[in-house]
Amino acid sequence: MSVLGFVYRRILHSIVVLFGLSVLIFLLVRVVPGDPVKLALGPHASGEAVALMRAQLHLDKPLPAQYVYWLADALHGNFGESLQTRRPVSQDIAQYLPATFELALFAGAVMATGGILLGTLSAYRKDSWIDNLVRVLAYLGVVTPAFVFAVLFMLFFSYFEHWFPNSGRLDPNLVAPPRITGLITVDSLLAGDWHAFVNALYHLVLPGVALAMAGLSQQARIVRAALVDYLAQDFVAAHRTYGIPEWKILLRYALKPSLIPGVSILGLDFAALMGNAFLVELIFNWPGLSRYGIEAILQKDVNAVAATVLVLGVVFTAANILVDVVVAGLDPRIRLRMGREAA
Repeated sequence: MSVLGFVYRRILHSIVVLFGLSVLIFLLVRVVPGDPVKLALGPHASGEAVALMRAQLHLDKPLPAQYVYWLADALHGNFGESLQTRRPVSQDIAQYLPATFELALFAGAVMATGGILLGTLSAYRKDSWIDNLVRVLAYLGVVTPAFVFAVLFMLFFSYFEHWFPNSGRLDPNLVAPPRITGLITVDSLLAGDWHAFVNALYHLVLPGVALAMAGLSQQARIVRAALVDYLAQDFVAAHRTYGIPEWKILLRYALKPSLIPGVSILGLDFAALMGNAFLVELIFNWPGLSRYGIEAILQKDVNAVAATVLVLGVVFTAANILVDVVVAGLDPRIRLRMGREAA
């Protein structure tokens, strides 16, 4: 119950943070140059039509009243109409969010698995050529932008070698599975369409790995540093004296606590993937929310911008809560501290 109490407190704190974010984004979209009503109706709209739409959108009322109306609509999933698509923004979010979420999930899995494996190998072979190679590659991965990897992967693995597709979520000649979750890999499994599942995975590889490279490299560096520190501790030397196998010392006693700092960063990296994927989505023609949000900013589509930012804010807060729970599972001392805070 102590951990549950801590989670409840974090959820309440997150609600306060999201409320502050809603106020901030509301004020920002109101001070953006350009009249949203005239942008929606066009430059040749009559004064009567402009006044009528202002009244419908409550823009003729004071700013605090506008915020109350806007927040009430947002809580009911009504973010207004998009100037880009001329559809309700909630429909656009429902269409584009699963694509970015699926891409971020794949990239997060690559980031976690690759980072932990490389960091563990580098620490276990400390000061060897393997360690030096991993450290150099990790440094290059951190300083190189994701779109550079995206272009390189597309050139080498799509245009030159033709191993992976270079755009979209499915081949044009394939019929998408019935939409249940919006994640094509999950929907194809639920429909029993293994061909579509494999094809969707092939489409995820290049953009997913390109998006994961920076986080993977950072994970490898963090895991290596923590694991090297733990392997130098006195309790590890004592375990070796008792004749415990090296692999058991590494995996059971040293690696588990070494994952704590990496997991803490991993959750934030995953949430950041949702918002930072726009260039990768643009290069691979991926119909995701991040690309939709950037296009909304360029088009001054204030309703779409506000909705996108709020959705990403929810993802960030949810990722923070999940990271706290996972870290508590890795370290009993943190669970004890959570219990004291909840009490």
